[in-house]
Parts: sequence; structure tokens; C-alpha cells
Amino acid sequence: NEKAVIKIGGMTCAMCVKTNEEALKKLDGVVSVNVNLGAEKAYVTYNPKLVTIADFKKAIESVGYQYLGLEGEETEDLEEKAREKSLKEKRNRIIIGFIVGIPLMILMYIPLSWPFPMAYFMLVVSSPVFVYISYPIFIAGYRALKNKTLDMDVMYSMGIGVAFVSSIFGTFQIILTREFLFYETAVMLATFLTLGRYLETRAKGRTSDAIKKLIGLQPKTATVIRDKLEVEIQIEDLQVNDLVVVKPGEKIPVDGIVIDGESYVDESMISGEPIPVLKKKNRNVVGGTLNKNGVIKFKATKIGKDTVLSQIITLVQEAQGSKPPVQRIADTAVAYFIPTVLTIAIVSFLIWYLILGNTLLFSLTSLISVLVIACPCALGLATPTAVTVGLGRGAELGVLIKKGEALEIPQKLTTIIFDKTGTLTKGRPEVTDIIYNGKDKNLLLKIVASVEKNSTHPLAEAIVKKAKEEKIRFISVKNFNTISGKGVTATFDGKKVVIGNRKLFIEKDIFFESFEKEIVKLEKQGKTVLLVGVGNTLSGLIAIADTLKETTKAAMQEFKKMGLKVVMITGDNPRTASAVGKQIGIDRVLAEVLPQDKAAEVKKLQENSEVVAFVGDGINDAPALAQADVGIAIGSGTDIALESGEIVLVKDDLLDAVVAVQLSKKVMARIKQNIFWAFAYNTALIPIAAGILYPFFGITFRPELAGLAMAMSSVTVITLSLLLKGYIPPVKKSA
Repeated sequence: NEKAVIKIGGMTCAMCVKTNEEALKKLDGVVSVNVNLGAEKAYVTYNPKLVTIADFKKAIESVGYQYLGLEGEETEDLEEKAREKSLKEKRNRIIIGFIVGIPLMILMYIPLSWPFPMAYFMLVVSSPVFVYISYPIFIAGYRALKNKTLDMDVMYSMGIGVAFVSSIFGTFQIILTREFLFYETAVMLATFLTLGRYLETRAKGRTSDAIKKLIGLQPKTATVIRDKLEVEIQIEDLQVNDLVVVKPGEKIPVDGIVIDGESYVDESMISGEPIPVLKKKNRNVVGGTLNKNGVIKFKATKIGKDTVLSQIITLVQEAQGSKPPVQRIADTAVAYFIPTVLTIAIVSFLIWYLILGNTLLFSLTSLISVLVIACPCALGLATPTAVTVGLGRGAELGVLIKKGEALEIPQKLTTIIFDKTGTLTKGRPEVTDIIYNGKDKNLLLKIVASVEKNSTHPLAEAIVKKAKEEKIRFISVKNFNTISGKGVTATFDGKKVVIGNRKLFIEKDIFFESFEKEIVKLEKQGKTVLLVGVGNTLSGLIAIADTLKETTKAAMQEFKKMGLKVVMITGDNPRTASAVGKQIGIDRVLAEVLPQDKAAEVKKLQENSEVVAFVGDGINDAPALAQADVGIAIGSGTDIALESGEIVLVKDDLLDAVVAVQLSKKVMARIKQNIFWAFAYNTALIPIAAGILYPFFGITFRPELAGLAMAMSSVTVITLSLLLKGYIPPVKKSA
């Protein structure tokens, strides 16, 4: 299956979302569809053998909406032009509406003697203005009815239509008298509805600013060396292994590895790290980052969609297209909303007119007010706008939340588990002690390093590094074998070599009791001890320690402040693990856990009603990350797409895990706040518009004020979401 992000124009409310989702879901080959009203995009997973992009375009246009191209295509200008055109048209309608509507309202309250009835003057002046302002609303309402759906445009069309048609009837005294003149109400109502749409369109355009900013980081050209000459080419023509030259002040065009030169590079736009990073030979550079002061030459290793920046953009777009479970509340409410409001409007009219015997004018005003004050738009925008802005803010902070669902888990967390090596520690262990029962320690190191150079384990790399530092020459070994979670074996000079932990030596029946005191002493210092056996005898020990990351202790304190149980999981023996745990400030340690058993340990905690987050390496810890309620992967910074887990940290900094939890909680709080205000607005104002306060306090809603209130509800929700753009997590404030 493939994924597409489609830009859609013309969506105004939650029912527009439903219409587009249903139109796309009907197509054979479409696996899933999520339409985001705030971002005005459809996120589609589909089988390209059964359905094409052309089919999507046709489906969207068949239900009356605009297909504005795919995300990532050169359609940004088209999208922006469509938005600007829409805003300009709305702005013109609003200006004309106020210029004509306000004087009409004043005339209704000033007693003047006219040579002809005022009604005719109002009809002549207001008709062209009303048609001009309300035309888009009626067209959208017609489109909805044609698609057999009831949306807000149908309701608004009914509200302003009833106001204007009853005015015409009153003017010519057909059934109604001349007290039924709503011309100024119809014009002002249409103007306020258009004002609401105008403000909403402007605000929605800002919800995707973070994505636009990321897309804007991609340079259009690159300077490469061809035939010993520097040549500027289009970024699309750049190939893997091209030699790229970047001068001070220029953006690095793609990912690569430095071949020559030194410079400081500003990576804040990718990782959120404000301090420029020194780049020199053999260091990785990331496309979209800014070269500060030197000239560097690098070999391109990743281009196009494979670059870190492209992967970040794709992840954020896909996440913005997903729906947190809380969205179901709004979706369910919207499905019943419009039929309920129509019923309330009709019932209020019938009660006031037939049962309570009020005037037809009052009853009709009540009906119109209910139709235009109701607003599922605020409900429809409550979740997607907060998700879009919040995830964009996360990307700016170097935290990629891959699924909207992951936003809901952090507020329920009870336990957070950290893998030790490479997560709490730097993952660059060093040999600290060599204990040999012979005279020459270097002989032991030579044998062990010659075996371990066949392994990719971090401990093996530490031993090989130590041997190289001591200028030891490696010897040939045979029959190398890895025993997961225990150690390695090989043969050297006809003798069996065994390197590993106690479990392996017990299995191989090699006694190690004579070294037990030394082993315990080293383990209490938090060191990992490798036992070395040659033949069937324990020949010595090699102790290795891994240094903690600078932010490890601070991150643990932050999680404890949140009231979370903090757990460390490691393959180390209990004594070493406990020593490291005390050093960090972690009380609970799960020791001697094999890599394949980490997921089972997570599951055990979940079976005890714990809600678990797992923080670890995105590739090696994939099963545990998948088993956890939320997986937080420490990004390698080079291949984010491969990382498992719902949350990926671009930078290798544990405080960003704290940022991820704090940001998720903030976004969820804002979503709930938005939904509350959307529900509260409708719950409070619909009954007032229906006239519930009139018998007690004489309070009613004029239809045009009802229209203004409706406009403000959507704008309020979007504004609350936009405030997330400036959110600074508490851990960043205290840093």
C-alpha cells in the first residue's frame, strides 16, 4: 500500500469532512481515509493497483470540493493562491455587507416619512447585496443536499433564506404583514456568517505553519564538484555519492558525510538544539541545516525522500492526519448535531406560536436564531487544529509524535522503563580493568580482542578499541559463535575460548569461584565484568564501564516529579545493575533480561494494571517499544523512518523524553478544553436562541447577533489551538 496527502479546498465544517471521507472511502483500493479540517488535507492509504490519484481528484470534485494537489508536489503556490483568492472574496463581501447593512439597520429605527413604503426601498437596496454576500452559502448548501447530507451550509441557507423570503412576503403582504421585514437582518446575518468563515480561513492557514517551515528548509539547489569544477545544480539532479560543497551561510542540501573541511552547523531546525555543532571529517551532516562559518565538502549519502528532513516532514504529516480516540466524542456528537438542531428550531417555533400563542414574528425570529447560532464547526475543529499545531510544535522541539493516538497515553502513564545501554548511558563503553592469572595482561587482551572483533556488540567494540590503543596485533580465530544475552565462543590455537557472563560459564562447566571476590568488587562499582576462559579454565576478567549521558539524572528526577515509577532494564547482572541504578537514582531495576525478553517484562507490568512507556533504541528494542502502551525511541539522527515506537526523539537527549510527555499532556489538555468550549457554547446558546430565558428575563437573540456568536465560537477554538505554537515545556524553562 501507498500513502497520499491530498490538499482539499472548500471545506467549512465537520460535515464537509464526513462528505469527503465517504467519497474517498467508496473507491475500490482505498484502505483508510482521515480528513483533517484544520489542515484542510486528506490522508489516504491505498492500493495503487486498484485506484489512482486521478480517481481521488474525481471523487473530491464530484462532491463539490476543490482538489489542490498532493503534499510534496510543487502545489504550495496553488494552495496559497486559492487561499488568498478565497480570503479576498470573503473580505469584499464583508465590506459591502457592513456598508449596506449598518445603514439599513439604522433606517429601521429612525421614523422618516417616505413618498413610498420603506419596504420597497429596503427590497431594492438589499436584494443585490444579499445575493452577492450569501451566494457561496446557498451554493454550498445546495451541494450538501445534492450529496444527501445535512451540513451547516444547509442550516445557514435555511436561516438567512427564511429571513429574506419572509421579508419579501411581508413587503407584498402575501400571508405576512409589513412587520415581517428582516432585510437588514438577512444582510447582516450573511455578513457575520461570512466574517466567521473569513476569520476561520485565516486562522486555519496558520495551523500548518510548522510543516510549511520544515518544507521551506529544503534548498532548491546544490553546488557539486563535476570534472574538478564547482557546478550549481537543481536539488532533484543530485545523486548519491556526489561530492557537495557548502559555503558559510548556505543550507546543507542533503544528508551526507564530511570528506573535507570544518565548520559549525546550526541544526536547531531539525533537533531543537540551539548550540551549533562542529562538523569535521567523517561526521554526518543533515539536509536543511545551516552552515555557519567554514567551507565543507561532503559525500551525499541520502537524497530526496530518504533524507532526515523528508522523513520528519512525512512523519509529522501522517501524524497530523491521524485521529486521537478523543476525536470520537466530537465525531459522534456531529453526526447527531444537525438533525437535533433542526428539531429544536422547529419545536421552538411551534411552541411559541401554537402553544404559547406568541406572535408569528417572534416565533420566526426564534427559529432563525436557532438555525444560525448552532455550530458543529467548533466541535469539528477542536481536535484536528490542536493536533496539527501541537505535533508541529513537537517537530520544532525535536520530538516526533508519529500517531495522534500517542497523545492520549502520557496522561495515563504510571511507569516508564528505560533500557540501560545507549539510552541511559552513552553506549560507548570503555575497558577499565584487566585481571589475568598470568603475567602478561596484553596476552589476555590479544586473545579476547581477536575473538570480539567478529562481534558488533558495544562491549566487543570497547575491547577492540582498547587493543588498538595498546597497538596489539590481532590473531586468527575460528568457529566464532554468539550466544544471545550470555557471550561468545571461538577456537584459538586448537583451544576453546569462552567470553561472557556467569550463566555462560555455568553452562560450559567452567569454575570461576576463585575470582568471585574480584567480580563482586567490580560489579559493585557498576562495571560489567566479562569472564574469559581458555580451554576449560578461567584465565581472567575484563571489566567494562559505560558513562552516563549528561542529562540522565536530571531526566529521572523530572519523571519522578511527575509521580511516575521509573524502572531500568538491562542484561547486566543484579549487582552491576543495582550499582548503576543507585548512581542514577532509579529504585527498581530489572537485571539479567535478555534482549528478546524485554517485551515480556513490559507485558508483566501491564498485566499488573500499569500503563507503561518504554524508552530505548528504536531498532534493537523494537519488540519492547511495540509492546509498551507508548514507545519512545531515541533517534539515531540518521534514519528516523526505521525507528519503532509512537514517539521518536530526534536528538540523543533524555530530557526530550520529558518534553514528549509534557507536550502530549499539554496538547490533550488543549483538545479537552476546545471540546468543552465547543459543547458549552452550543449547550448554553441554543436554548437562549430558542427563547428559554424570554419568559423570565425578556432576553432573546437577534438573528444577526446569533450569527456573530456562531462565528466567534470557531475562531475561539482555533485561537486556543494556535496558542500551542508558543508552548515551552516546563523542563525547557528550567534548563
